[in-house]
This record gives sequence, structure tokens and C-alpha cells, in this order.
Amino acid sequence: MNVTDPRGAGLGHESGDGHARALDLGPTSSAVSSAPGGLLDALGVAAAVVDSRGRITFWSPSAERLFGYTAEDALGQSSAALLVDPEHLPVVNELFGRVIEGDTWAGGFPVRCKDGTVRQIEFRNMRLLDRDHRAYALGIATDQASLRTLETDLALSMRLINQSPIGLAVVDTDLRYVLVNPALERINGLPAAEHLGRGVGEAVPFLDVEAIEAATRHVLETGQPLLDQYAVGRTPADPQIEHAWSVSYFRLEDTSGRVLGVATSVIDVTERHKATAEMTRARQRLALIADAGVRIGTTLDLAKTAEELADVAVPDVADLAAVDILDAVLRDPGRNSVEPVGAPTVFRALAVKSAYPTEATSAADPTGHVARYDPDRIITQCVNSGRPILVAHVDDQSLRSIARDAHSASVLARAGAHSYLAVPLIARGNVIGALSLLRARNPLPFDQDDVLLASELAARAAISIDNARWYRNERRTTLALQRSLLPQQPPRQRGLEIAYRYQPAGATSEVGGDWFDVIPLPDDKTALVVGDVMGSGINAAATMGQLRTATRTLTRVDLEPDAVLRHLDDIAAGLDQAFATCLYACYDPSTGQCRISTAGHLPPAVVHPDGTAEFIDVPTGAPLGVGGVPFGTAEVDLVPGDLLVFYTDGLVETRHDPIDERLDDLLRILSEPGRSLEETCDVLLRSLRHPDGHDDVALLVARTCPDAQGEEAGADEPGERDEGGEAA
Repeated sequence: MNVTDPRGAGLGHESGDGHARALDLGPTSSAVSSAPGGLLDALGVAAAVVDSRGRITFWSPSAERLFGYTAEDALGQSSAALLVDPEHLPVVNELFGRVIEGDTWAGGFPVRCKDGTVRQIEFRNMRLLDRDHRAYALGIATDQASLRTLETDLALSMRLINQSPIGLAVVDTDLRYVLVNPALERINGLPAAEHLGRGVGEAVPFLDVEAIEAATRHVLETGQPLLDQYAVGRTPADPQIEHAWSVSYFRLEDTSGRVLGVATSVIDVTERHKATAEMTRARQRLALIADAGVRIGTTLDLAKTAEELADVAVPDVADLAAVDILDAVLRDPGRNSVEPVGAPTVFRALAVKSAYPTEATSAADPTGHVARYDPDRIITQCVNSGRPILVAHVDDQSLRSIARDAHSASVLARAGAHSYLAVPLIARGNVIGALSLLRARNPLPFDQDDVLLASELAARAAISIDNARWYRNERRTTLALQRSLLPQQPPRQRGLEIAYRYQPAGATSEVGGDWFDVIPLPDDKTALVVGDVMGSGINAAATMGQLRTATRTLTRVDLEPDAVLRHLDDIAAGLDQAFATCLYACYDPSTGQCRISTAGHLPPAVVHPDGTAEFIDVPTGAPLGVGGVPFGTAEVDLVPGDLLVFYTDGLVETRHDPIDERLDDLLRILSEPGRSLEETCDVLLRSLRHPDGHDDVALLVARTCPDAQGEEAGADEPGERDEGGEAA
């Protein structure tokens, strides 16, 4: 905040009165030439010497330029006769006599120039004595109008500098302060005396010295001003508060272009800085909230949703985030979340996220861990009150109320935890858990703006978490119903070896209405059924149960496959918006003939003993529930060792791959020899089912064998596996 004259001269120096201070560097040790165009040149100062008789004895070139008379015109002439009108002669003679006697006179006087004009000239007259003590009068003169203009400009400049609310400084070409105004003294909290003669780094080391010097040198070297440069820092004037300044740099030159230094103006823009920072924070908060709406709740997986909330909170809001849900509402969604007064509260940890590797994560409850906290714990108070709890500055006592035990409290202290915020997760009017936020590396404590932001994030996430919680409960109910309606262990059938699998949709998808069945028929025949109710959830499972029961009932009257499907079509049409695909086959081991009908289902596959695999061409029928569409029957002659494969679309359909390619993959896998039926089921599921498991899969395989009971029927390995790989 500075500016300079390379020699320190001519910049004005006032002291003791609160005005601008300029450094006087004193006399130099040797003569230094000045380029033309300086202040004296601008004034056109003229010099002339007059002897005691009033005759001009010396006449300077500047006098020639000022008055118009050459040296030949002036030398030896009476100065009064040459330059003064007759009416002014008495006054001139009196003044001349006083000067010759030793007085000094300064003032303005009208002078007649060679061109006949009269100009008001400012004089400084004094006596000169030679070696013989002869007296002469020295006159130094300049145009009075030019002098008054310069005096006015200087006075105005100094008044502006001294009274300006803007901090002003001048540094010389060595970046030493040579002028500092009172405003800059107040801004920096330093008197001018501690600036003048010092470099920027010596005078104001508490500021960004490197940036200031770099900007000053750039302006000094290029002459291009730098305007409105932003600077932030703390000064001795107000060390507790961070201030912001708008700083501009200008190179100073004299009229000849000689570089004098750099002038700096400093404006305190702290309030504008605060307002801008607050607007930036507000935009960031809005962007974070908008981002949360996109990133949180992308699935109906409870753990994934909690992780998404933690990911959004870190690092923009906190260094460490933990999401915990009340174990009571997790186990029983319909239960009121409020515990009896004074009773401990049980939480289940869903997610922990840190902005950087830190031992503080070990102080949080591990994911999946169940913890019981007493009423004096902050997180318990948060869920019991349903209100955020802010601990802006954490101490040892509050750490013990935050951490799960004394060891965890010491871990958080070592990690630098200094601010904590707990926000309840409230969905549909009930508290279901809490979001815990901690700051360690981020130096700012949580404030009320952070409370509002975290509460908004928690409110948005709580609905998604609650939806995932309800979905999880409904999915378990649907899966339990689905399992109870499927055959637990199909009976051993004459002439067939049978294996099966049922896998529900993945955790992020609803359970559907896929089913299979193996039904004994008269005369040792066997009905093989696979179906898929459109839709998902408990309604699809209930519809599946009705259709399976109806199918078993219809088989008792020994109907042909197409007749069974016609009756099922009528039944489905009577159900509420129930549509289903179905494949019904009847195998007679005495003839080796299999009669198959389909209602919009994917084609069954047959694998012959030589490894040839192909799809069976069955007349296509409309799905059950459409009504009025006839069904056809295909007859297939099987030999011992032939393998029938019935499946639902969850085995082969994906969102991205063409179905024809997937069916070709099915045949390719089936054509590989040497597998048992159980191995065939496992390989098909492992190779074909999409990793996201977005749909249920029902798989039924049957191998014809000689006229005897199948030895693999009802094998020890159960046929249904859930998404965790456990047999159902």
C-alpha cells in the first residue's frame, strides 16, 4: 500500500499534524544528472542579475523564453526601462533599493515583454555580493499563473491524500515506502514512521508480501496498472477479524517519463467480501441440496441410501459423517420410535464416511453394529427431542457424550475433533435415526447455517431411508409368501430326474411372481409347470399362489395342456389386472412323449444325449388373462437321457443385451456335456443371470431316464437360493 520517488525528493514532507508523511532521503553523496522535463523545467524558472545601477549584467536562456528578450537585447540595459511600465517605476525603484540594501523580496509584479504584452510574474529577489563587496540584485522569476496552478494542484493533491478514506502509499523503485497517508496508517495499524524507508516485507510482514511485491514489480516494469486486486489478511489494527481489501497499483512518472515509483490505493471491502462469501456459501448450499436430491435414494437398498447421505455430507459439510437408524423401527416399521423416558436407545450403524484417512473412523460404530446408548448421550437426546444438537466447540466432557466409550473419545481428541452436530432423521412425522457430523481438519466450527443445511439434507434423505426400510420389510414379507407358495420339495417321479432353483430379485428390486411346479398325474405321468406373473411385490406373489393352486386343481381331471391353459386364462381374466406367462408340459414315461403348451412364455430347451441343444417349437399363445386366445400343443418324443429345461425370463433377459443373443448363450451352455442336473442349474444361474438380479428366476430341469424312479429327484441340495446364496 505504497509509492515512491527514486531519490526521495520532491514528494512533500509534513509531520506532526496527521497529514501524509513522505520520506526525506537527505542529500546524495555525489551529483546526479536529471533528465529535462522536471518541475523546474515545467515552471520555466528564469534568472537575471542586475548591478547597483539597475543595469542587467546576467541574463539566462530561460529569461529569454519567459520575457522574449535575447541576451543581446537585455545585457547592459536598465532593467526598469526594459521591463517596467513608467507608472510602476516608483515602486520598482523602492523595492530595488531595499534588495540592494540586503532585504529579500518575494511577490508578483507586472512585467512588459518584448511582444508588448504585460504578464504577471512571480519573483524571488535577493542581494548578491562579489569579492569586492559590490552589491547586485538576483531575480528568480516564473509565470505567476503557471505557479498558482501548480500550487493549487499540489494543495489539492495533498488535501485529497490526507483526507481520503482510501489508503494511499508510494514506494520507490526499490520498493521502499516514501509516502503513507493517514487512512493507510489506520488500515495497517502502523504509524507512517514504521513504513517510511522500509521495504514491504519489513513494514507489513503480516500481509501477503510475496504477492504485493510481485504486483508492484510488474507495474514498475510494464507500466500497466493493476486494478481491483483482491487481498485478504489480518493486520495489527484488527488482528481478530479477517479483512479484505481492493488494491490497485499505478506507476508514477514525471513529465519527462522518468519512473518515480508505484502508487498504491487500498480500499477496505470486508463487508463486500463477507457478502460475497455468504452468497457463495448460499449457492454452494443450494447446489449441495440439489445434488442430494439426485444422489440420495437412487435405490431401495437401505445401506446404500445411508451411504449416499454420508457421501453427500462429506467433505462439503463435515470431515466425518455417520448415519444410524433406530433398531426398533428397523425391526418393526410400524412401531413408534419414542422410547420410554430414561430408557437406553438402541441404534444400528448404517454408514460411516470420512473425507480423508483418519483414525477417527475407528471411533464410530462399525457398519451393521448395534449400540445401546444412555439418555445422556448427545445422539440419544437428538432422537428423543427430534431436534438438532450443535456442539460448536468440543471439549473433553462433550467428547465423552459423543464417542461410544472413553477410548473412542481419546481417539477423536487425537484426530483433532473440535466441532460436532447431530441431526435427527425424521420421516412421516417419526424419528427413525440420526445423522452425526464431525469436523477435525476443517478449522471452522459448525454454525447455524450448517444446522439448516444438515437438517435439509437429513430431511431429504430420511424419506429415502424410510422408503428403503418399508421396502425391505415388504420385500421380506413378499419373499416369505413366495417361498411358502412354491413347492418345498417336488416328489420323485417315475421316469424323470428333477432339479430346480428359485432365486428372488436382488435386494434393490421387488420380488416378482415367478413359480414352478412338479405335479404327479394319473398313470405315472408328470406335469411340469413354469410361470411368471407380470408385476412384482406382494400382489404378484398372491396372484402366483392363486394360479398355482388353480393349476394343481385342473390337473386332477387329467386335461390336455392346452385345455389347462384355457381354464387358467379364464381364471386370470377374473383376477384384478392379472397377466402371466406360463409353460405347461405333460410327460408320459410309458411312451416317452411330452406334450407342451405355452401362454406367451419363453420356449423350453431340450438337450439330447449327444450334446445337441435346441429350443422346442411350441405354438405361441397369448399370456394368461388376455382372454379368448386359443392355445396349441406341441408333441415331443424323448429318449432316455434327454434333458428338458424350463425357465423364466429373469434367467436370460437383461436391459442391454438382445434376447436372441442371450438365448444362444443358453443353448451353448447346455450343450457342454458331463454335468449333473444340480450342476446344470448352478452353471446356468452363474453364467446367465445378470449381476444386478433385477428379476426373479424360476428354473426347472428334468432328465428322462429308463422306466424307473429318478435318482436325483428330491436331491439333498435344495433347489431355491435367495440373494445371499442360502437355500430357502
